[in-house]
Amino acid sequence: MAHAPGMHSLEFKLPDLGEGLTEAEIVRWLVEVGDLVAIDQPVVEVETAKAMVEVPCPYGGVVTARFGEEGTELPVGAPLITVAVGEKPAAGTGGTGTEGSGNVLVGYGTSEAPARRRRVRQERPLSGASATGGQSGAGAANGRAAATAAPVNAQATGAAAAVDGQSGGLATEDGPVPVISPLVRRLARQNGLDLRELTGSGPDGLILRADVEYALRAAGQGATAAPAAEPHPRVPQAPSPVPASASPATAVPAEIRTPLKGIRGAVADKLARSRREIPDATCWVDADATELMRARTAMNAAGGPKISLLALLARICTAALARFPELNSTVDAEAREVVRFGHVHLGFAAQTDRGLVVPVVRDAHARDAESLTAEFARLTEAGRTGTLTPGELTGGTFTLNNYGVFGVDGSTPIINHPEAAMLGVGRIVPKPWVHEGELAVRQVVQLSLTFDHRVCDGGVAGGFLRYVADCVEQPAVLLRTL
Repeated sequence: MAHAPGMHSLEFKLPDLGEGLTEAEIVRWLVEVGDLVAIDQPVVEVETAKAMVEVPCPYGGVVTARFGEEGTELPVGAPLITVAVGEKPAAGTGGTGTEGSGNVLVGYGTSEAPARRRRVRQERPLSGASATGGQSGAGAANGRAAATAAPVNAQATGAAAAVDGQSGGLATEDGPVPVISPLVRRLARQNGLDLRELTGSGPDGLILRADVEYALRAAGQGATAAPAAEPHPRVPQAPSPVPASASPATAVPAEIRTPLKGIRGAVADKLARSRREIPDATCWVDADATELMRARTAMNAAGGPKISLLALLARICTAALARFPELNSTVDAEAREVVRFGHVHLGFAAQTDRGLVVPVVRDAHARDAESLTAEFARLTEAGRTGTLTPGELTGGTFTLNNYGVFGVDGSTPIINHPEAAMLGVGRIVPKPWVHEGELAVRQVVQLSLTFDHRVCDGGVAGGFLRYVADCVEQPAVLLRTL
């Protein structure tokens, strides 16, 4: 590859993702071949089994090649891009200089990340060659790591001249389509849907998930069955009328196979491992939550930030774990030891468009109800938008599962491996209840505790659950631990 005098190329590889993650899928390229990038500028958005994150490049210069199409799954250590940088450092200097920032950590970025530059797209020749590093869809038939892009032979001086003389028209034509979240963009890409053919129903034409789903229904089987190597099909904005003679059997496939990969695959592996390794047991109890609901109403009437019910349940959990620390532990099977934690990193189950995630509230035992409410809200929003980092999804020591939001009373959940227990909370509904010797209508909730029988016996588990129920029924019990 030819470079301008004093220029040389550096190859940036997919960094070690940590947390046992060995591969990632390219969701969206943030730079084009010929773009000028700054040190620590995000260049690609990838999805791992843990989260969707932007990967910053530790080098500054001109992008000369990209490796992999959007949708390609790359292993750690595979090339991502090559960057033409300034003068090559002298031997013995260690090659650091000012070319790069050093470490790259997915999900956390690099140190001292500068403000992102505006992306500048270089005009592509009309003859259309696949040498631009993966712009043609023909190279990604199977979306695996074998799909690579040929480097572009372009001198740095020529790339700089193209940047200076860039026309604004292409930026409008080829720029990103406004979409409410990467999940919606991915849904469209997986079904071969060209987002430029859609008119968003959101503010300022923002494309919502409902818009994509409507277009997919309108396109019918023809759009979803298009080969992966074909260009994006043109999708009508209004549904086409279905012929009266169409047979319902032709519109329903015999079976649908969905690969267990990404977050769905990670969840499947973890649940299966929990069932294989943990001898779990479950106990449950009904509790009168009327006083807890009244206490929350009184708190919120006093002014200040509103306190969520989940935060109060979390506060009860941490108090119960202080009394029964056996449940805040894990089993080291190789050492045949029970490891008890001195801190409580509280996970909570959250259902998102990407599937089930369990964000973790660090040091929940040291937080009050206001702090817990704020952290639950922050992590829930991050889960909804797919921006949770790997560090926010790992390291939990105990999980709180509020399945009552689905309108069910009880459950026997699977323990979040490698933790030792999970508290489940059903819906709170009016039921007949004997209160102070008389039948009354009270707000009743079912509580369940699933625990690893290796860390404790039924007496500890029952004592924990009974204490939680007592705090739900009489919140003043918590005052003993404040």
